[in-house]
Amino acid sequence: MKIVDKIKDLKAYLAKEKQDNKRIGLVPTMGALHAGHLSLVKRCVKENDICVVSVFVNPTQFNDKHDLETYPRTLDKDCALLQAANCDYVFVPSVEEMYPEPDTRTFDFGPVMQVMEGARRPGHFNGVAQVVSKLFYIVEPDKAYFGEKDFQQIAVIRAMVNQLHIPVEIIDCPIMREADGLAMSSRNTRLTPEQRQKAPLIAHTLKESVNFAAGKSVQDVINFVVKTVEKEPVMKVEYYEIVDGHTMQPIQNWSDTDYPVGCITVYCGDVRLIDNIKYALNHKA
Repeated sequence: MKIVDKIKDLKAYLAKEKQDNKRIGLVPTMGALHAGHLSLVKRCVKENDICVVSVFVNPTQFNDKHDLETYPRTLDKDCALLQAANCDYVFVPSVEEMYPEPDTRTFDFGPVMQVMEGARRPGHFNGVAQVVSKLFYIVEPDKAYFGEKDFQQIAVIRAMVNQLHIPVEIIDCPIMREADGLAMSSRNTRLTPEQRQKAPLIAHTLKESVNFAAGKSVQDVINFVVKTVEKEPVMKVEYYEIVDGHTMQPIQNWSDTDYPVGCITVYCGDVRLIDNIKYALNHKA
């Protein structure tokens, strides 16, 4: 496994691989790797000849300076995990390497980036599009792998790929969960022991809501989820929306979509956690 911190060096290595007609997969990460990330890496290794993992905490996608400063950074541990997962190249650029000049590109992917995370974290998805497009131009992967925990982000990246005509296949991979149901996240390491004990309530409530939804309206289900989570004093729901999983637009009735997905963001103390769940249409009245 090679650890590379310069764009020109990575491009040179990958050019040689491509000369041998090797298929290249990319897993973009911000580090602090856990089993969720590693599930993406393992799939990438299985489906491609070469696996590239980027580890870069991208400043342009943070609209909260405190969140950027406290985001966990564990590069040595990350590299050990990636070596064990048979990754071929780890790309660990500095901010100066990725942004020698400010990236002033502004993207407009329409309604898909204007709701939920887009509405509450101004500039977040623009920063995601900046860094992911840069990584795609550098690596030129055949496939790129993203976890479904960031459900809306995948929709934004698909829109970006279509708009910029980037020839890459986007592979979305299932949420990985801890044994108690909590969606794996690098931010989980910031939870206090008490908060960590309470946080699985988010996933348990979403799971309960699937059964609760039978014969209930969309708004009934939203109210159930918010009230159940907020019974725990350490939890504050920022939003829970049930959306069309293709367009990310909120639905009013179950008949509005063939792909209803519930997306939630909860503050557990000052740690912002996200999760989502898919609803089966046959459960609905």
